[in-house]
Amino acid sequence: MIRLVSISGGKDSTATLLVALERHPKDEIFAAFADTGNEHELTYEAVRYLERATGIRVEWLKQDFTHEWSRKRDYVRDKWAGKGVPDHVIDRALAVLDPGPTGVPFLDLCVVKSRFPSSLSQFCTQHLKTEPLTDYAMELIEDHGEVESWQGVRADESLNRAGLSEREVVGGGLTIYRPILTWSVDDVFAIHRKHGIEPNPLYSMGMDRVGCFPCINTNKLSLREMATRFPLHIDRIEEWERIVGETSRRQFSTFFPSPGGDRSPAEVHAEGNIRQVVEWSRTSRGGKQYDLMTELVDLPACSSSYGLCE
Repeated sequence: MIRLVSISGGKDSTATLLVALERHPKDEIFAAFADTGNEHELTYEAVRYLERATGIRVEWLKQDFTHEWSRKRDYVRDKWAGKGVPDHVIDRALAVLDPGPTGVPFLDLCVVKSRFPSSLSQFCTQHLKTEPLTDYAMELIEDHGEVESWQGVRADESLNRAGLSEREVVGGGLTIYRPILTWSVDDVFAIHRKHGIEPNPLYSMGMDRVGCFPCINTNKLSLREMATRFPLHIDRIEEWERIVGETSRRQFSTFFPSPGGDRSPAEVHAEGNIRQVVEWSRTSRGGKQYDLMTELVDLPACSSSYGLCE
């Protein structure tokens, strides 16, 4: 049986690969990284480092939305006018759509959907991670027979994950296995130390998660650190908001929901909502006043929420 480990460049998937190496021969272990295009450069390097450090080759997967993009373009061109969409809105959308996909899976998916994912509609995981990894697993089944797909998820991450089972038979030769489901964060970093594997450096820079940068579920503190340390990533999200907005009939789209929730779509669109959320991340509890201590004190070189600076 082949064990296929899903790699994200984060702590949990790294721990999962290390468990696989403890239990099975290397020739039975395959690894794959689904590149969303919304990753930090240090995460890409963490994946390459893990490949070198463990000797397990990582297959890089990248979802292609060319077909869906073409359908969206044709729909805008042929149907929007009949639905009362003004010509200038159609022209702006086609200016983005006519050149074809950007090649960034996350952005292309959002353009096709005319919006960004959210905590209530987290379609990014399904289309950017689950589907390409499942397709790759099917290829391995054809070549090697049964495949056990190892997923690095833990029950204490969320209520949804707490309800998952350790093993799940999908059928067709595919089984899902979650070997660290009951592990704590301390367990995860302990196996890193045991094998001499360095965690993704982003964890030492205040990030609570590293899969996607930013993730739609990024917390307030992590976003503040992100905006301070990596402002170019905020610039990128602002540009993506513009692109996705121009391919929407409403002519606006925001990466995060407005913290205040009391402004009109036009006001949000005019300012670029990622900027508003970044400003909110710099406020004290309640979002009404700026945290002056945060503004006056430089960020430390290490500010891990997982105790990695000790």
